[in-house]
Amino acid sequence: MPIIQSVERALQILDLFNDHTTELKITEISDQMGLHKSTVHSLLKTLQASRYMDQNPENGKYRLGLKLVERGNLVINTLNIRQIANKYLVELAQRTGQTCHLGILDGNAGVYIDKEEGANSVIRYSRIGRRIPLHCTAIGKTLLAYQKPEIVDELLTKYLFEQATNRTITTKEALLTELEKVREKEYAVDDQENELGVRCIAVPIINQHKQILAALSISTLVSRVDDDTLEDYIQLLKKTGNELSEEMRYGVPIK
Repeated sequence: MPIIQSVERALQILDLFNDHTTELKITEISDQMGLHKSTVHSLLKTLQASRYMDQNPENGKYRLGLKLVERGNLVINTLNIRQIANKYLVELAQRTGQTCHLGILDGNAGVYIDKEEGANSVIRYSRIGRRIPLHCTAIGKTLLAYQKPEIVDELLTKYLFEQATNRTITTKEALLTELEKVREKEYAVDDQENELGVRCIAVPIINQHKQILAALSISTLVSRVDDDTLEDYIQLLKKTGNELSEEMRYGVPIK
């Protein structure tokens, strides 16, 4: 199937923006794309006309447009897992008072598709649509642990093990060992591996074909949630994950 170069380039421009790079000059886009400014200008104006790109009137820099929010919300809202899981996520947040997430695999990363904050939530940095690494987050490890071996091998080929803290797993071998533990315990832990002071747990959501659909997690602060309380959360999370998996398998709510 032939690739339409102009469409490919427009998509590559959108991919230049992330949590850390929210605005770019046309010269910066041109340099990163390796394209002449006139070509980039035409692509940007096309994207801007359809509201996929916006331009800051104060500094002239380009940024992602609101049309992407509309399209993104449409995709998320059509995900059956999110619709069914939301009531479980809400109850989990209410019972623990913590920040709870639902995440799915997207390429070589996880992505949050839903989030609920409990009464004691202090972790506010996460957001729906945020991409998270596989090697140092509880959701990421869970999503990876229940894939077929050949898929895991493919995902970890040329995978970049960025070290977020001094606790981060930085090798494929160490991660594979960790994934074995996840499958054995039926839950994953991120013990300050992605952010110091933050400890998260996650469980898989499995369908009738024994395939992982998503991961459900609870995020806590080490300073506020001790080991005994965390163990209570783990048992509650596993119970909730099993109930959600049952509903995804048979379409019958447990509660």
